[in-house]
Amino acid sequence: MTFTVLPRFNLATLITMIEPLRIANYLASRPLYHWQILSPDGPEVPASNGLSIAAGPLDDRPRRGEAVFLLASWGAEDYAGRPLLAWLRRLSREGARLCAVELGAYPMARAGLLTGRQVAVHWSWAPGFRERHPDIAVVEQLYTPAETVLTCAGGMAGMDLMLRLIADRHGEGLAGEIADQMLHHGIRPADAPQRRTPGRGTDQFAPVLRQAIALIEANIADPLPVPEIARRLGLSQRQLERQFHRGLGCSVVQFGTLVRLQHARVLLIATKLSVREIATATGFNALSHFASAFRKCFGRRPSDYRQGWAPGEATPSWPGTLTAYLETLRQRTTRAVRDGASSFAFVSSSADPGAEKPQAWDEPPVRRRPG
Repeated sequence: MTFTVLPRFNLATLITMIEPLRIANYLASRPLYHWQILSPDGPEVPASNGLSIAAGPLDDRPRRGEAVFLLASWGAEDYAGRPLLAWLRRLSREGARLCAVELGAYPMARAGLLTGRQVAVHWSWAPGFRERHPDIAVVEQLYTPAETVLTCAGGMAGMDLMLRLIADRHGEGLAGEIADQMLHHGIRPADAPQRRTPGRGTDQFAPVLRQAIALIEANIADPLPVPEIARRLGLSQRQLERQFHRGLGCSVVQFGTLVRLQHARVLLIATKLSVREIATATGFNALSHFASAFRKCFGRRPSDYRQGWAPGEATPSWPGTLTAYLETLRQRTTRAVRDGASSFAFVSSSADPGAEKPQAWDEPPVRRRPG
């Protein structure tokens, strides 16, 4: 097996893909796997965590039947190195089994190797990938199994993929013993969901709340009015709002706005769309309204966020989390109810949300469908 890495790749993903192979050799009576690490940007390739790994150059050795994994993360959406793309195309023609891991899907798509296929990319980058490659079907699952071209969302999904490949060649028993050695239980199938929060694949919320979240996430560009969401779920608007305040500590519109702003962050980083186009793509009627809401949430202008990891920065910046925002809203709601207030305030999230100065949180108008 060959692992090809690009600068700022995810080192944890590489390790979780190599370790099952190492343990397979450890448990077997003879070595079952050999692997090497290559890169068009070697010989020392920096990972996203600041560590570097030694890598050999791309070579012309025939690799028919060999599995070649392309691992990439930050910056891969703009990677267009011709030597790598030509190398991938040649391997495909010669019969190698290729796998795009995490954002390795970007250069693999640029090489024309993902056309007509289902592709698994990390959920946080999926919106940007869809915008750049609208002709490629993106699925939010761990990996896509195939005989010739596979894809993997990265992270711990790499371990599940490698265990599946080992099971296919050497049996479920060996794969299970490797999982035991790694304390990885159980081995997840290819179509397992990538996310479990804030309502995916978990019993934390009532089923109707999970359904409402799914409706909101499926209609980001053209948000559904709250009465329409309630109607589709067979609830009154009051019942729907009660479910959101009980489960998430915020209103339906507040939660929808947060989801749309998270989506906008990805589009700002991963696409060449203008800020105005991104505002429209995330359901905001006016650019000024989008810019104001974005700055309240993230403490910066949308135009300041065109690079999630600027070349001069030591580490990438992704301010705050959706969980932190929701917790802040929950706390503000609790205080407002206790104090008898009729309006709420939103605190811009950071490592210490309480240290930030409260800012007014206005529930924005939702785009209405004509008629």
